[in-house]
Amino acid sequence: MAIKINRDLQVKLQRFNRDKRARYSLLALMALFFLTLPAEFLCNVRPILLVVDSKPYFPILFSYSEQDFGGPLSSEPDYKSERFLRILKGESPDLTTDTNSNGFEANTNTGLILSLEDFEEGEEDLSSVPMELSLNDFEEDDAITPTPQTKNKIVPEATVAVTSPRDYWIIWPPVRYDYQYIPSYSETGRIALAAPYKTLSADRSRTIPSAWQDGHYLGTDDRGRDVLARLVYGFRISMIFGLSLAVTGTLLGCLLGGIQGFFGGWIDLIGQRLTEIWGSIPRLYILIILSAMLAPSALLLFVILNLTAWMGMAAYIRAEFLKGRNLEYVKAAKALGVSNFSIMRKHILPNSLTPVITFFPFEVTAGILALVSLDFLNLGVPSPAPSIGELLSQGKTNLQAIWILIPTFVVLTGALTLLTFVGDGIRNAFDPRKAAN
Repeated sequence: MAIKINRDLQVKLQRFNRDKRARYSLLALMALFFLTLPAEFLCNVRPILLVVDSKPYFPILFSYSEQDFGGPLSSEPDYKSERFLRILKGESPDLTTDTNSNGFEANTNTGLILSLEDFEEGEEDLSSVPMELSLNDFEEDDAITPTPQTKNKIVPEATVAVTSPRDYWIIWPPVRYDYQYIPSYSETGRIALAAPYKTLSADRSRTIPSAWQDGHYLGTDDRGRDVLARLVYGFRISMIFGLSLAVTGTLLGCLLGGIQGFFGGWIDLIGQRLTEIWGSIPRLYILIILSAMLAPSALLLFVILNLTAWMGMAAYIRAEFLKGRNLEYVKAAKALGVSNFSIMRKHILPNSLTPVITFFPFEVTAGILALVSLDFLNLGVPSPAPSIGELLSQGKTNLQAIWILIPTFVVLTGALTLLTFVGDGIRNAFDPRKAAN
């Protein structure tokens, strides 16, 4: 029996391999999936390797503080910031008001300057009297020492001693952003909804350069996050979620459907009635109720979807076990005293895997669509987790931002189309009507 099963499986695999559309679709899908698995090495705000004075650092794997590189803070530095580059160059990390190449100010100092003109209600002009607020004004100290002020600059009260220039070099990922990083500075003057091509300002008085100048190859979303990075991370999450949901749903379906089909009688009758009752409850209502009581997370969403993901597969396995339990080799195994569990696992299940293998790609497709749909409705994984559905929602809200909608739509439809082609190829390969061909 084992030789016959292996030979049949080999014939079916050869039949699948002859289907060029299915074979190439499977190869393309696997290439995309394995390419996005190491997403942290493709899209990240942390360098892959940073060498300072011949000492290597791996920020993409380990967390370092600013003090490790000679800075004053104990928190992790922003490796893309001008402050961090000044530390590496041996300069003071305290920045002053600066102007970028397009004429937009980028004030990185923590001080806040207010003028009495902002509170003016009468005709008297008091704008010439400057007033400055800083963090020291809120300390419990009677003495107030004003900070000296110069034109267009704020002189800091205390600066870090300037050190000698450091010898350093950096290896960055291809995309220097991750899925949640929001930059505070832009060479183009636009952070949110920055297009990957030249556009006009709202008043059409000037041209805004392409977001490529800032390293955003597909532009940014409405919060300033990199679209390409969120698309890469979102595709990986969608594929892993769909595969995991299909695997767990298949295992539960095989277990519950096999028990009903093998034992039959009251077990099958009660199981079918409970399945019909449970399947009549809309899955969306279950999700809304449980999300209101529990903190939303990807794990909660996975568990909720698994509550109903097994029912379709259980119906097919139940039918296969109902048919297989009356076959001669099953009766012979029972007569020899083989346990029911061994008969189900070694004899009936291997000969009932055709619907399992055939419908598995479509189960993955259903899992991906479920996640995307719930994220589109803002009922899926919470922000700032990357999500294809959330990108589609942003594209719907900002129809002018075609750089968000079109790439997301192409990635989603492309992945689902490839999965459909693979499913069709597997179904044709395992079709018993084509066994003679």
